Amino acid sequence: MSSPLLKTKPLNIILQEAQETGEHSLRRALGPANLIALGIGAIIGAGIFVLTGQAAATAAGPAIVVSFMFCGVICAFAGLCYAEFASLIPIAGSAYTYGYATLGEIFAWIIGWDLILEYAFGAATVASGWSGYFISLLEDFHIFIPPQWIDTPGTKMIFYKGQWVELSTVSGMLAKAGINPASLPHVTATFNLVAFIAIALITLILVVGIKESANFNTAVVFIKVAIVLVFIGLAAMFVLKHPAVAAANWHPFIPRNSGKFGEFGWSGIARGASVIFFAYIGFDAVSTAAQEAKNPQKDMPVGIIGSLVICTVLYILVAGLLTAVVPYTRLDVADPVAVGVDATGVLWGSILVKLGAVAGLGSVMLVMLLGQSRVFYSMSRDGLLPPWASAIHKKFRTPWITSIVVGTCVAFFASLIPIGDLAVLVNIGTLLAFVIVCAGVWVLRRKRPNLARPFKTPWVPLVPILGIITSLAAMASLPAKTWYRLLIWLVIGMIIYFMYSRRHSRVRKLAQAENGAPLQNGEKVVD
Repeated sequence: MSSPLLKTKPLNIILQEAQETGEHSLRRALGPANLIALGIGAIIGAGIFVLTGQAAATAAGPAIVVSFMFCGVICAFAGLCYAEFASLIPIAGSAYTYGYATLGEIFAWIIGWDLILEYAFGAATVASGWSGYFISLLEDFHIFIPPQWIDTPGTKMIFYKGQWVELSTVSGMLAKAGINPASLPHVTATFNLVAFIAIALITLILVVGIKESANFNTAVVFIKVAIVLVFIGLAAMFVLKHPAVAAANWHPFIPRNSGKFGEFGWSGIARGASVIFFAYIGFDAVSTAAQEAKNPQKDMPVGIIGSLVICTVLYILVAGLLTAVVPYTRLDVADPVAVGVDATGVLWGSILVKLGAVAGLGSVMLVMLLGQSRVFYSMSRDGLLPPWASAIHKKFRTPWITSIVVGTCVAFFASLIPIGDLAVLVNIGTLLAFVIVCAGVWVLRRKRPNLARPFKTPWVPLVPILGIITSLAAMASLPAKTWYRLLIWLVIGMIIYFMYSRRHSRVRKLAQAENGAPLQNGEKVVD
């Protein structure tokens, strides 16, 4: 007899839940265009506007293009596995539900708890970055917010070149210029009110309805993709007119390694991939909207794979053109794409990129918060979280309480915790989810080979195995402190599981009822 911890959730129950309708169920309102837009909305953000230049300048050089290709391959393996599960199990829980159906309850809990690192901490990280771009955009038009309300507590801010900036980001430039920071107006921040308000507004949109949220996201995605395409067009024209400049900037394509792992050379390409992996986070969030798709069996694979392919092509084009118009050594700045546009001679480049970043990061926050609330909704339906987390608003048909709770927590995370401390956990949490989903597809193919699968991952078990290996390799390249924090986070999750979730699990109660065992505390089998 298998351990209760490895008890899987029967597929017939999952599929029955997916067919539920009425005021206590999620509204099916999303078509393939909405789902592709959700994926693009989650993917295109800080990665393309910030991390591309930083990774090129410090790790890979022009070969950052290869780093993006490597990340795209990792995500392609995982994306194919997500697509099979999303079409087979069209329910809101994403990787959590897939793990429950194939690997067992303890793995489902681990991945559900782990997804908080991707979605909640990811949204908080993005909110922090969004506030920086938004504040900078306002200051370009001479609109200033009191500096003590624009960053996390204890951050040293100085007024430099007409803008309030973090001292740590410009200390090197000040030293080269012989400027004493104490001679400039300075203040210590106490609370990032801008990030807090941004999350609050996104949460309100999510509570009002999934269709309204999707329409808002689609409009924002159109804006930011248009801005990315404008950069690609401007940079491409510059390269065609100045091929010698591009050739010089691309040589050497793979800079010689400095003698340290991760500083250029082939190891730099690997390090660059681990840095920019954050740029790909989010395509899996499409699967959390499966229970709100009109035709999930057909449209979920289109949404997941379509958004991933589109964004990978855009990333490679931007990375290649950016390093062609600007020497990679000059790209270790907060706004590398703006630097690239300026190099083409277009004076309005900085404002263009800031508008794109504000739009881009706004849609990322929306999809991340949507994903987190839907995962909590599914975990609550299974009894692993309290009932309030799956309460549906009668009018809006959204999990409104869990959306508000998640939004409030994320707003405080973004307002009080530095972005660097938030970001370190996001990549490893996502990669762990990829490992479990790829393993789940392989396991279910062996256990239930005859299931009707609307979309089938090709070349199983090769694709899942490659997905597992490449994701683990990317995890291995992350710093040791990231692993320590992951383990601490998982230990906290295990304490909650054994104190609450294990005793309230619906799957466990069903198994006890089938075996004739008494239920604890007089609880019913079906909540």
